[in-house]
Formats: sequence, C-alpha cells, structure tokens
Amino acid sequence: MRTGEPLPAVGEVLTALATGLWHWDTATELVTVDAEAARLLGLPAERTTLTEAQARARLHPVDWNEIISVVGLAVAEDTLAEVRIRIMDERGHVTRTVRSRSKPSYDAQKKSFQLIGTLQEVTEPTPGTPAGRTAVTGDWRRSREAFLLDAGRALAEARSTAEVLRVAAGLSMPGFSPDGLAVFGVEGDRLTIIGHHGQQPGDESPFSHMSLETDYPAAEVVRTGRAVYLSSPETYRSRYPVTWPLAEQFDRQSWAFLPLTVAGRTMGAWMAGFAYPVAFTPDERSVLTTVARMLAQALSRAGLAESERELTDGLQRSMLPTLGPEIPGMTVAARYVPTGGGLQVGGDWYDMIPLPGGTSRTTSGQGRFALVIGDVQGHDVRAAGLMGQLRIALRAYASEGHRPDAVLSRASRFLHGMAYGGDDPSDVRFATCLYVEVDPATGILEVARAGHPEPATRKADGTVLARRTAGGLPLGIDPDADYPTTRIALEPGETLLLCTDGLIETGGHDFETGWKRIRTILEAHAGDLEELADALIQAVHGPSSHHTTGPLADRREDDIAVLLLHRQGEGGDPAAARPTVRRTMLSVAQAEPERVAVARQQLRELLHDWPSADQVDSAVLLLSETLTNVLVHTDADALLLAEVRGETGERRMRIEVTDTSDDLPHKRRPGELASSGRGLMLIELLADMWGVDPQGEGKSIWFELYESSGEPSV
Repeated sequence: MRTGEPLPAVGEVLTALATGLWHWDTATELVTVDAEAARLLGLPAERTTLTEAQARARLHPVDWNEIISVVGLAVAEDTLAEVRIRIMDERGHVTRTVRSRSKPSYDAQKKSFQLIGTLQEVTEPTPGTPAGRTAVTGDWRRSREAFLLDAGRALAEARSTAEVLRVAAGLSMPGFSPDGLAVFGVEGDRLTIIGHHGQQPGDESPFSHMSLETDYPAAEVVRTGRAVYLSSPETYRSRYPVTWPLAEQFDRQSWAFLPLTVAGRTMGAWMAGFAYPVAFTPDERSVLTTVARMLAQALSRAGLAESERELTDGLQRSMLPTLGPEIPGMTVAARYVPTGGGLQVGGDWYDMIPLPGGTSRTTSGQGRFALVIGDVQGHDVRAAGLMGQLRIALRAYASEGHRPDAVLSRASRFLHGMAYGGDDPSDVRFATCLYVEVDPATGILEVARAGHPEPATRKADGTVLARRTAGGLPLGIDPDADYPTTRIALEPGETLLLCTDGLIETGGHDFETGWKRIRTILEAHAGDLEELADALIQAVHGPSSHHTTGPLADRREDDIAVLLLHRQGEGGDPAAARPTVRRTMLSVAQAEPERVAVARQQLRELLHDWPSADQVDSAVLLLSETLTNVLVHTDADALLLAEVRGETGERRMRIEVTDTSDDLPHKRRPGELASSGRGLMLIELLADMWGVDPQGEGKSIWFELYESSGEPSV
C-alpha cells in the first residue's frame, strides 16, 4: 500500500490476519459470527447465527464457564475480557485453541450482557503452566483475588453442610477447575465421606471408613496435615501403588489433596480431581490452599450450627408434650415453631392435662381435661428451663384438683420464688399463661388468664369472636395475685383458638393488624383441624408472610405456639354441625361497667356479615342502652344473650338482656336536657319487634331486627 492511498476495509485487514469477529447477546441468547470466526469454530466459512447451546457445544465446558466469570469481572472493572478457548469437534476432541478479546457491556433494564470481540488462533501451551493461563482481563492475580472474594462470600453464607458442599462444587477457579470433588472427615481412626461431587452414587464406597494408616493420599493428609499434589497418573501410581486401582477408574489426570484445618486441628481432607493435566504452580497451589481453609471454616460453622439446632430442637421437643388420648366428641391440634433469636429455643409451651374426678364424665369414662398455653420471657436456655419447671408445676397443681384460678395463683407464687431466688437478681423472669378447664360432655370452658392474649372461637359458619375474659398479672410478678375465672360455652361445630403472641405479631405486626390477619385465615378456612393449624402457621411464618408484613418492619420475631380445640357435631361429623344459629353470651357485673364496651364489640363481631350497617349500628346502640339501664337503675348484674337465626337474606338477630331485678322498665318522655329516659323509646323506634318478659326472679328485655327489612336500597 502506497502513501496517500485509502486504508483497506476493517474486514479485509481482519481476514488477512486470520482474525474473526463474534457478537453475543445474552438477552436473545444468540451468537453471531463472521466467516473467519465460523471457520475457527469448525463451521463452514460463512457468516452465521448460532444459539447459545450451539456455540457452547463447540467450546470446552471449562472454558465456557470461565468466559462467564471473566465477563462479569470485566464489566465490573470496565476492562477488556481476555480468555483462551479450546475449540472441540463433534467427537469431543480439541481441534485448536483460540484467544478471545472482547469489550462486554451490561444492560441494567434487560439484565443482560452484550459482547463484541475477536477470535484468533494461538498455539496451545502446556496445561497448568503460566503460559497456559493468559491473564483474565490482563491480570491473573486480580482474577484470582476476585474469585477468592466471591468464594469466601458464598461459603460464609452457607448454613448447612449440604449447602457448603453445593457451593464448593459450583466454584469455577480462574484458569483451572476440577471436575470432581470429595470431602473427607475423620471418625476415630478412620476416614469418612462427608460429601462428593462429580462421581456417581456408590462410587465413594471403597473410600468410606478407610483406615488412616492406609496408603491413600487423603489418609496421609489427615495424618501429616500437609497437602499432596499429584500432577499425573504416573505420579499417583508410583507414590500410592496400593490405592491407585481405586482412583484409576475415574480417568482423571491430576489430583490435589489438601488438609481441612481449623484452630490447628486437621478435621479432614479435600480432594480436587482434574480431567486434564495441571502442573500445580505456586499460584495454583495458593488458590487451592486458600479455598481449603475457607472450606474448613465453613464446614466447621455448619457442623456447629447443625449440632446446635439438633440439640435445641431435641430439648424443646422433650419439653413439649404429646397430646393426650382422643376425647369423645372433641379433637385437639397443636403446633410449635421456634422463630425467635438466640439458641432457637424459647419459653413458649402448651400442654394438655387430664383432670381428676369431677361430676361430668363422658360415657367412655374420659373426664375433664385442661388446656394450657404460655410464654416465659426470653429466648435462651434459662427461659426454656423455667418453662419446663413451670409446666411441671402447673401439671402438679391441676392434678391435685384445684380450680383454674387456684392453679394460676399457685403457679405465680412458684415462678416468683424461682425467678427472684436466682443467682442474678437482675435476671428476673415472668410468664404469661392461659389455662382452660374443659368439660367434654357439656362444652363448658372455665378460663383463667395471666397476662396472655385472649382466646377466640370460630363458629360453625366461620364467624370468629374474640372471647373477652377476666385476667390478672403475668405469672411471677406478684405472688399474691388473683386470677378470676370466665365461663365460656363451646357449642357443637365451634373451634377454640389459644395462641402465644408470636402467632399474632410475627412479621412486623402489632396486635391489631396481626389479629386481623389471623381472623381472615380462621374465617376462610374450610378444612379439618390439623389443616387449620398448618394454615395458621403458614400464614405468619411461611412464604405467604412475605406478602403480609405489618407496619413494624424491624420488629423482632417471636416463637409461635398454637392450640386448637374443636367440638364436633352430631355423629362426630363437623359438616353436620353447621347450624343456622350463631350466638354469644356475656355477663356484665355492676362493678364492671367497662364490659359494656366489650359487649358492643362482641355484637359487632357476631354481625360481621350483616348487610345493613345501619341495622348493626342500631343494634349496638340499643344493646348499650339496655345494659346501661340495668347498671344504672338496678343493683343487679346483667346477662347478654345475642343470637342470629335463619338463612342468609332472611335472618333475624335477637338481643336479650336479663337481670334479677323485679323492677319493670317503663317509657318516659324525657325533657330537653334529660340524660335518661330514652331507652325504650329508641327500642320502639328502631327495633322490628321488642318486649319485656318477667321471669321467676327478675326480667328479660329483648328486641329483634330482621335482615330483610334492613336491605339497603339500590
């Protein structure tokens, strides 16, 4: 070419230099090559487009994996990606070696790479030599450091032995990657196989339980604590002639056996086998040694964590009871999930206690029993120990025949002595508890509560009511605390829910938002009791909880304990126990005027699916007037009975308030500024029907509202 003449086209120059062009787009998974690049890949010398699978079939699998790691590093460092690639034919034989140099780019929106580069044939150097490892992105040491950082992060995040082995099997070392791995442990004077990769199941049998005195590389590594590098089959055969036949069948060319050392103690050995010769240069040995150290640390952490989990799970299960024998007419289900911090063992517990004697017995002879659920403060071994002692104490007091209030009073005194009598005065503990005495024959529940979340009942038609119960301080705070008892009737087809606060507040919820989540699960569930227990746990602890996180995003998780009690319908068939009547009953004492608000809330929950909001508001207003009238104008306590009867669309609600006073109410015309006298006027105005029924002792005031008369206009 003479001076002043135009420069030749780029394609002509590249063709003259036997250099091909290629373009790879990971978004479309297509590789485009020109005629020269196609020839270098062993294809007809013409421009063509290949799929990733077709292009990958022409490359050595180790080199394909290296390209992927090199591209990521080049994008991160904004450098060229340079790598040697062995081209293979249809029979898997290497035909030539080419050098690829490309400038990769990353599309953040598509999350894909694009590479435009060159391919040029080079002379294949001896594998494992420095010349055989052309520097990735121009710098072998930078590539090695990036690999070690990535390997260290992945191994540090592995939480079990199986995860550690999976991470180790997936490591792609820069320039040389093993195709087979094995991790050996030590039991007494013998080798064991902890895990392996790249071999068929059963191939590990000859190496399992091998004596440490055997003439085998891994055994020597464990005995001496020094690595063994075997760069060729001849070297292996000459150094270990006895065990060479065991390794020969795997058809490998090089092996590295490295000690797994933690705190100066060799806990095992790591074998890396290569399908091609490796010279094990100082750089390669440095990488293998560093990986072996990280692998040993990861296996040690995983083994310790697994032992700790096994210990704490066993401790917790040993402290939690198995549910007792089947109760005629009733079924019980329970769940416990340790989700708190610390040692994954906490103070939550549940129990089912057979009670002695009693006047109520079923025909099979199975008598009353108690359900207990509670939570000792803390998530550590001391909390678990106190939980076990408190559970035993509660069983003892219940078995003596004490009533629920006496059982909790004695348990509080017992825990107070345990918590305040310890060596550390600042480490005092308390416990919340809910104790329910159950009469299977009648469905009557006697409930005593010590600072614990209140129970809830799910009616046969899915209506859920939070049952307001009297309660006292948590156990252990005041040795003389009182625990009043509340009586609840569990009707056929109804289910009682007892739980610790972990079920409600797990996932960043406060008590209000957490209860709404649980209520939704209870109302929508249509399976049996065991399925309901699983659904409750899954809703707050399983994958679905990722979509129902509460407003307190940083709230610490807590252990979960759940107890469910279901009273069957006639014939033991839950489906047969779906009546068209739902009811709730509540007493309001003269000394407890605050329970009027509880009654209003109970009525709203009972009418949760009533179509007319105006009628619901009217019913709540009339109930409040009626209860207040009893408390203000008599000296008696009031008893509320609210019922909903009939099929949807034609239902009736009936609210009845009974007291023991013989004074009958009468209508009065209140003055303009009067604060009373409007009760019966409001009932007459808002109710569809009402009345006053005298009884043998006292009276009953009732009113009814009809669903059909309250339909909203369209």
